Amino acid sequence: MASPTQPRHPAWWKESVIYQIYPRSFKDSNGDGIGDLRGILEKLDYLQDLGIDLIWLCPIYRSPNDDNGYDIADYEAIMEEFGTMDDFDALLAEAKRRNIGILMDLVVNHSSDEHRWFQEARRSKDNPYRDFYIWRTSHDGTVPNNWESLFGGSAWELTPETGEYYLHQFSIKQPDLNWEHEPLRQEVYRMMRFWLDKGIAGFRMDVIPLISKKVGLPNRPDDFHEGWLRWYANGPRLHEFLQEMHREVLQHYDICTVGEAPGVTSQEARLYVEEDRKELDMIFQFDHFNIDRQPGSMYDRRPWTLRAFKQIFRHWDEALAAQGWNSIYLGNHDLPRIVSRFGSDDPAYREVSAKMLATLLLTLRGTPYIYNGDEIGMTNVHFAAIDDYRDISARNMWQLRRAAGVPEADLLAALHDFSRDNARTPMQWDDSPHGGFSTAEATWIDVNPNYREINVAQAQANPDSVLNHYKKLIRLRRQHSVLVYGEYEIIDEENEQVYAYLRKDAQECLLIMLNFTPKELRFSLPESVQFTKSETLITNYQAVTLSERTVTLLPFAAVIFKLT
Repeated sequence: MASPTQPRHPAWWKESVIYQIYPRSFKDSNGDGIGDLRGILEKLDYLQDLGIDLIWLCPIYRSPNDDNGYDIADYEAIMEEFGTMDDFDALLAEAKRRNIGILMDLVVNHSSDEHRWFQEARRSKDNPYRDFYIWRTSHDGTVPNNWESLFGGSAWELTPETGEYYLHQFSIKQPDLNWEHEPLRQEVYRMMRFWLDKGIAGFRMDVIPLISKKVGLPNRPDDFHEGWLRWYANGPRLHEFLQEMHREVLQHYDICTVGEAPGVTSQEARLYVEEDRKELDMIFQFDHFNIDRQPGSMYDRRPWTLRAFKQIFRHWDEALAAQGWNSIYLGNHDLPRIVSRFGSDDPAYREVSAKMLATLLLTLRGTPYIYNGDEIGMTNVHFAAIDDYRDISARNMWQLRRAAGVPEADLLAALHDFSRDNARTPMQWDDSPHGGFSTAEATWIDVNPNYREINVAQAQANPDSVLNHYKKLIRLRRQHSVLVYGEYEIIDEENEQVYAYLRKDAQECLLIMLNFTPKELRFSLPESVQFTKSETLITNYQAVTLSERTVTLLPFAAVIFKLT
């Protein structure tokens, strides 16, 4: 099935490759065991050589670190562990010198409870900052409604100063901001201009569909089974707020914007990204984010199928083909490592499956996002005890389920599969202590023990490494505009082993074939795919040929053919 042709409205951010950095875990420059801005600056040549265009930085603002920086105490200051504003300015300038832009993480659904706004707001009911947050009184000694925090427990916390509850959809140290209050919105816009005037390339907007709340904050119905995020997302004034943000801030800069969009369907996504609506450039959809988890749960597994996986990407491509644009990602700071999740971290297949997933990531229609470490095939970590984990959601889950009698072995298995710390262990630069991440005696979180076998230095020395395959794919994307703007046409969507599709325009037709299994397979093209000649552009094996419309695909094989 072919998706309609994308309108050819070229944009630099459509053609870009974006690299996400989790600063705390990327590179420690001063030996304190924590990654920092100077550490990122040290690795800019590595990123330039990889071929990326933009760096998305997870939050670097001043924060007490209850949720690893997503609880912001000062939006215009740098977390001391990461460095200073001078360090940021130096990073920004050196990145620009290498033609690399920086996207900041905009976290404005909530702040830290240590932000001066909240510190003032909690003092009294008539404080000028009171309405920067959402407060409710309970008349019967119970919480104002049945809303739950994503991190477990009630979404309401009582403050002794005024006897009222404040709303927190995440940690109790992350009170939700009140976007109904115009002075709050104006403070957010002023802060955004502060960073844009410095010359950043745009924003990734954290949980942006949650900023508008349901009128009256009603109880969630007991029979609501669409999941936590669907209930809280897409409040009645959401698009009014985003259009105001665009009008007051975004339209005045040549930047890139992407919204994290939990709870948003493909039809609703059009309201965010259709060009004439003037809101955002892209969003991150969550359908494949949750494909292997039970609805409403971060830690309970369910089976997933390749057919369903393909349908998600086809569905989203079709939804935004007429207008708008997709963002393509497989991993990020909230997800397991992609090779452990969708490929295989078995040493026999790790590299070929990592290359296969890279091929998918960089050949679908949309702007691709590479998460740091995926380009060398980093895997999930299997820590032996809860004390080794740092993620607040993991620790909260452990406490709640242990109290309910769930065995520790079952909880560790869930963490091995789904903990956000899988993606937050230090970047593995070489085989020296701590993987070359830090010279400290101990790091903020332990490095994955497999750093001796999986690291950047080893990958750079091996022409056939996962890292060098990423470089080849990025170059290929630049050389063939069909991989950016061309149509996407899936082949044999029902096939549960092979993901095959065409990218085509008036000049070129490329065939991408991906084996998602550890088995050797034969795949035959349907008669609808017409061509007279094929040329192999890239593969993760020595040679893959298309003979009489049939190809033999080795375990986790990936190949791109140019069809004439």
